Amino acid sequence: MKKIIILLLFIAYFFNCDKEKKLDDYPISEVSIQHVKLNDKFWLPKIQQLQNETIKHAFLKCEEEGRFHNFLVAAGKKEGQYCGKMPFDDTDVYKIIEGVSYSLVTNPNPKLENYIDSVIALIADGQENDGYLTTWKTINPDTTPAQWVKPGPRWYDLGASHELYNAGHLYEAAFAHYQATGKKIFLNIALKNADLMCETFGPGKLQTPPGHQIIETGLIKLYRATGEEKYLDLARFFLDARGDSTGHQLYGNYSQDHLPVTRQDEAVGHAVRAVYMYAAMTDIAAIQQDADYIRACHKIWNNVVSQKMYITGGIGSSRDGEAFGKNYELPNLSAYNETCAAIGNVFWNHRLFMMTGNAKYFDVIERTLYNGLISGISLDGKNFFYPNPLESNGEYKFNMGAASRQPWFSCSCCPTNLVRFVPSIPGLIYAVDQRNVYVNLFMANEAEVMLNNHKIGIRQHTEYPWENKISIIISPEKSKEFTLKIRIPGWSGNNVLPSDLYSYLNKNKQSIEVKVNGETKELILDKGYIAIAKKWQKGDGVEIRLPMKIRQVVAHENVKEDSGKVAIEYGPFVYCAEGIDNPKLDEIEISDDIDFDIEKEKVINEAVLALKRNEIKLIPYYAWSNRGVGKMKVWFHKQ
Repeated sequence: MKKIIILLLFIAYFFNCDKEKKLDDYPISEVSIQHVKLNDKFWLPKIQQLQNETIKHAFLKCEEEGRFHNFLVAAGKKEGQYCGKMPFDDTDVYKIIEGVSYSLVTNPNPKLENYIDSVIALIADGQENDGYLTTWKTINPDTTPAQWVKPGPRWYDLGASHELYNAGHLYEAAFAHYQATGKKIFLNIALKNADLMCETFGPGKLQTPPGHQIIETGLIKLYRATGEEKYLDLARFFLDARGDSTGHQLYGNYSQDHLPVTRQDEAVGHAVRAVYMYAAMTDIAAIQQDADYIRACHKIWNNVVSQKMYITGGIGSSRDGEAFGKNYELPNLSAYNETCAAIGNVFWNHRLFMMTGNAKYFDVIERTLYNGLISGISLDGKNFFYPNPLESNGEYKFNMGAASRQPWFSCSCCPTNLVRFVPSIPGLIYAVDQRNVYVNLFMANEAEVMLNNHKIGIRQHTEYPWENKISIIISPEKSKEFTLKIRIPGWSGNNVLPSDLYSYLNKNKQSIEVKVNGETKELILDKGYIAIAKKWQKGDGVEIRLPMKIRQVVAHENVKEDSGKVAIEYGPFVYCAEGIDNPKLDEIEISDDIDFDIEKEKVINEAVLALKRNEIKLIPYYAWSNRGVGKMKVWFHKQ
């Protein structure tokens, strides 16, 4: 009997080892924000402002609009009905907790942590005994918070009910909170809900995927936190169920439910849903080394960067359905470019980088970060854009009833998404694999990187994005041989995007300078990186000078909206003209040989570099709409 037990244990061991081999994760890992201390003059004030002002603002709005009330009513601790106009209002609370969790890593705050604990206790009270958690259903499933959602019992009208979307943000937030604090109370709430999902959905069970994706990436994070493969399996099931009419009535293009995900090759439908799904597809592609998933991810990405992305990195051109438009359909005045879509696009491109090690994905990330993403929040951190157009006439109320930023929305997904994302930005700077340390973004910081159990200190000194010099000091605990890969931004050469969607009129002929310990090195690019292989000693230094000059950009001839027009860039920034600075804005024409002066300016309290010539003044796009309602343009007629 003892021999049989030992034999069974060996079989189980080898079976599990084989499963582990099949479930490898990304070959490249990010360096957590826990190991990166930012002291950057551009990003640190933005993160601190969010920590000090935006988080308080968001919690206050949640209180005013009944987000906490809903959990109390669901728990039976308060009488009343569901407050809110959206079925996913619960997620505002989850997203703020996620942002606070990242914030606590870099800026410990016991008072804020205790407050978050009390909010998590509210959520626990609102959770039903079997793990179910969507307050509007718990309070009264026979009513509806929005006309487009049908009342009914659990799991009814999953295309619109957002029950699974709510769960996804719950899992994402719980994972972040657990990683930041080590506390399991919120994670356990999420796992209890996820266990209910595993009991309810899958082969031989309910086979309806969510209308709005994000549960998939959330489940994969729970898989990483616990090692429980059922969460990974359910994430894959939800993806594989799309486009399969045998298990549910298809939702169609709007929810990317028109074809099986592995047969999709064009970005269609609601842009936020899409990029959340593409991020999950990339997770599966990497973890399970699935060739069909890998192929689909690359085809869809190529379609986005080649035919459906704005110069600001924004995606989702159509106001109708908050959706991707047709190929090359990139209007300016009516451009949608939802802030949430920009954030989701960063998530997706970061995963694609970790799967491939190609810098082109960080070219997209950087363009998005400095332009179409931080444009979503005002310079005071308390007003927001839902859409981010590339033109304004000062009259068209593009921003949910306003022609400028607003302090909140009845659908407040974008403000709370910024809260959850911005504090995590330092985690994008560095990455490692078995042989390489990657420097992907340029921000002043001090970091500790672990490479094969060797501790390596890294310091970046830079005034980037306003200046072109980056100094990197490497200090391994012991002398260590490895390759340092430093991304050379596409804009510093002649690539606006990793495609022909946009191109520079004035080619950059200046060379990129790289010195190692003062010695000039020949520049050889590998997947967008300079690779410096050596045995690194404490205090070794690398200096880089990027050719930063004012560039004129033209769009592909198929982008009819921008025919005969140019846009202006400097460094990673796209520039725009505002009516407050340009009384004759509609008459601006740009000649091929225009010579702008670069001058230090302030927009409100934000120090920027403005571009000036004659009666023309341009500021970085992200800083527009902070000085009242007015006109704005990114694209100008060529003279």
